[in-house]
Amino acid sequence: QVQLVESGGGLVQAGGSLRLSCAASGRAFTFYAMGWFRQAPGKEREFVAVINWTGSNTYYADSVKGRFTISRDNAENTVYLQMNSLKPEDTAVYYCASDLKYTGSSPNGYAFWGQGTQVTVSS
Repeated sequence: QVQLVESGGGLVQAGGSLRLSCAASGRAFTFYAMGWFRQAPGKEREFVAVINWTGSNTYYADSVKGRFTISRDNAENTVYLQMNSLKPEDTAVYYCASDLKYTGSSPNGYAFWGQGTQVTVSS
């Protein structure tokens, strides 16, 4: 079992930056792939980024590539999402997710989820 708690969301103007954190507790965090997803009102949950358990491989949605960076600190059991050049269309609840085996972009592949943190980007 892995418990995930996101933080770092808030209100920011377009063009600004935020860094989200996801603190994990439970066993063997270092062996889990970690992903970030987001869900805007009335829309389906969509993939943002994923990082493998060593941090050596990352993958991003086209919509955030070049603006967002996912990273992890296994010593701190934490994964981060640095978000730069934010746009109003980035407004959503952001969730982190983890899984022991899956490293893809489908939310159905992830076993564990946090409660989410709201990100609002004003124009």
